[in-house]
Amino acid sequence: MELDSLARSEFAPQTTYLNTASVGLLPARTVAAMGEAVAASAAGAPTDMFGDVEAARAGYARLAGVPGRRVAAGASVAVYTGLVAASLPEGSEVLVPEAEFSSVVNPFHMRRGLKVRTAPLERLAEAVRPGTALVAVSAVQSADGRIADLAAIREAARAHGTRTLVDVSQGAGWYPVDADAYDFTVTVGFKWLTTPRGVAFLTVPDDLGGLDAIFAGWVAGEHPWDSCYGPVEELAHSARRFDESPALFSYTGARHSLALIEELGTERIRAHNTALADRFRAGLAPLGYEPVAAPGSAIVAVPGLGHRQEELSRAGIELSNRAGNLRAAFHLYTSAEDVDRLLDLLPAR
Repeated sequence: MELDSLARSEFAPQTTYLNTASVGLLPARTVAAMGEAVAASAAGAPTDMFGDVEAARAGYARLAGVPGRRVAAGASVAVYTGLVAASLPEGSEVLVPEAEFSSVVNPFHMRRGLKVRTAPLERLAEAVRPGTALVAVSAVQSADGRIADLAAIREAARAHGTRTLVDVSQGAGWYPVDADAYDFTVTVGFKWLTTPRGVAFLTVPDDLGGLDAIFAGWVAGEHPWDSCYGPVEELAHSARRFDESPALFSYTGARHSLALIEELGTERIRAHNTALADRFRAGLAPLGYEPVAAPGSAIVAVPGLGHRQEELSRAGIELSNRAGNLRAAFHLYTSAEDVDRLLDLLPAR
């Protein structure tokens, strides 16, 4: 099915929705699956929602390009960033971009004994140096949509024996994710992957990256149902040892959202999203506005216009105010007409 036709059958926004960088819309198939699971639980005959967790794990693994055994299922990026932070040796240096999203950087500041150093995003690769233990960065910046030069960062990290942690929350679903290229990747699902809140994934190397399963509960056991009492005798041999106890209804929906992204294909979604973003950028120029330079991004941030977010919302156009920028995010349920409606409501300078 064509992308536009499938999007119309799955999504029914009642607004001009350009705010996926904050939260994505739920597909109809996801809403239906969650409703059925809630009704079944209310009737005392719950569905196999742990099976849904495994289906979601497998679906994300395919999108990320790694085996399912290397994917942990949780609920938030900050928890998994904190897990990496807790596993670093005392005195380790962590390099992060300036003004990076807090869930990526704050856990390293909270872990005592680490040295956190910042550099401009555009110079992050050249800032990697001998002794840098880890470089942590978002693939796509939340505030303004800038895309990190991950290839350069990866090469610099390899040259200095530095590990890499990449947050793909603002990319997974439209921007290609090659989790195998990095030591760790993290993402939430409720943005471009269109899952419910309460879904997040961590990818690790085959050797599990030296992480300590410090928050392991019964679901982290190799045999979970035999790990309900006392210390877990045998942790899962896979990344599942880093699972959080799952928000089951969210994962019941997530498997269907991820299946939709797979069905459409990241490359097709990317072409759709970036074409709309480029249309918006082109339409800003005659109005006298210059967006933050972020070529190839599905996110467009316009400095100095963030204060108009509330009035645009009252007019039925949903966007974000981030760092003073009016942030527009274009996804598979956005049309050219949506872009033009926004442009029509922006005053010329």
